[in-house]
Amino acid sequence: MTTQPIQGIHHITVFASDPQKNIDFYTQVLGQRFVKKTVNFDNPSTYHLYYGDNVGSPGTIMTFFPWPMAKRGTRGNGEVAASAYGILASSVSYWKERLKEFNISFQTERRFGQDVLIFQDPDGMFVELIVTDGDPAPAHWANGPIPQEHALRGFHGVTIWVHNAQGTSTLLSGLFGFEKIAEEGDRIRFQGAGKFGQYIDLVVRPNAPRGQMGAGTIHHVALRTVDDSEQLAWQTVLRNYGFGVTDVKDRQYFHSIYFREPSGTLFEVATDAPGFAWDEPVETLGRDLKLPPWLEIDREKIEDHVVPITVAEYTAA
Repeated sequence: MTTQPIQGIHHITVFASDPQKNIDFYTQVLGQRFVKKTVNFDNPSTYHLYYGDNVGSPGTIMTFFPWPMAKRGTRGNGEVAASAYGILASSVSYWKERLKEFNISFQTERRFGQDVLIFQDPDGMFVELIVTDGDPAPAHWANGPIPQEHALRGFHGVTIWVHNAQGTSTLLSGLFGFEKIAEEGDRIRFQGAGKFGQYIDLVVRPNAPRGQMGAGTIHHVALRTVDDSEQLAWQTVLRNYGFGVTDVKDRQYFHSIYFREPSGTLFEVATDAPGFAWDEPVETLGRDLKLPPWLEIDREKIEDHVVPITVAEYTAA
């Protein structure tokens, strides 16, 4: 294979319900910057909301399709069951107190020798904060509510629930360049290249039911590749291995291909470029509704349909 190893996780995309509750949680509680307000290009009747570090660096981006009044989904096999951010060991007490301040229940766990805080977002998605010695997020949001020393460090990784690990393990280690580094009970950890979002955990649940999509469930996880040529190389490789890979989709801020891995989880391979600042300056990211050229003709109809949302303004922490 001539392609470079996958460079970790690019972004994670989730179904949500109330968009305002979603914004308040990810900006005010977790201290992520709201970097893009747009719509689902495949179904522009709903928003597509993006959160990340100050500039929306790959490896920090959580995105949501919020459907007001949407029913809760059901976590199960064949999907990403939890998303994890990295924090420093010195920040564990800070985050425990912060979650208590917002009346958010949490659990603690020791996993592969690391402390883990586990809680849920407003729609019930599992969010984990995992102690890591990794680098800080590429661009701290200085005007946000979290001091730099306690800010989330970009993604740590994701957990996928599977009936058995064989097919997904072969894809990760045999094709994508991940290395199996640890096994603990029914959990297997793989580590990929890059600085952020390096880890994918598989939890083997042989007799458990499959998940059902709805608010609080993760639609897909996007893996990171360098550029368009590298993505096309991956498209060819995956097709040669028998995966039903889509054509390239223009998502404006990155280009995407999609396929389902052997356990059923929807994977995306996304490019770093062109990034989130190509259609608005970094200083005002997320302020205005941005639409791709082919939807601009419907702007008035779209703006009339989506519910109003507000994003809190912050002063420097």
